[in-house]
Amino acid sequence: MSIAAVVLAAGEASRFGTPKQRLLLPEVLERLTQSSVDEIVVVAGAHTLETPATVVTCAGWKRGPGASLTAGLEELSAGAEAAVVVLADGPDLAPGAVDRIIASWRADGGTLVAASYDGVRGHPLLVGREEWDSIPDAGLRDLDVRLVPCDDLGSPGDVDTPADLPERLR
Repeated sequence: MSIAAVVLAAGEASRFGTPKQRLLLPEVLERLTQSSVDEIVVVAGAHTLETPATVVTCAGWKRGPGASLTAGLEELSAGAEAAVVVLADGPDLAPGAVDRIIASWRADGGTLVAASYDGVRGHPLLVGREEWDSIPDAGLRDLDVRLVPCDDLGSPGDVDTPADLPERLR
């Protein structure tokens, strides 16, 4: 039994002005490889992406993040018991946050477990296999999740515009 990661990178990046995924994805993937996930799938959509990770293109990416997540989940190995969902525009993802939500899920169960920062739900988000067939196109944002505090690890960030870039990436 393994834990996979699905990186959502299908969006248009219209507020950024260029395909921000191409700039940010290497940072996110590097951090995921430092965590305990066993496989990584990247979901592309609006833009083609070249990466050493497995890439699946979601033709229906405009329907919403759930459509992209479903495309990524369909690519995972049969042995994956859960998937950690991360966003390609979160370059400060802490590998420890990934490991913490996995450990919490293993210890306490549940089908949806998410990191929280200052009490606010964030990423990464773990989705147990039993939820994979019921992902709405709008995504998982409105579903109840068990929160795991990750304040001490720092938020993964959310780069929407060039001004949001961490200094090291400018």
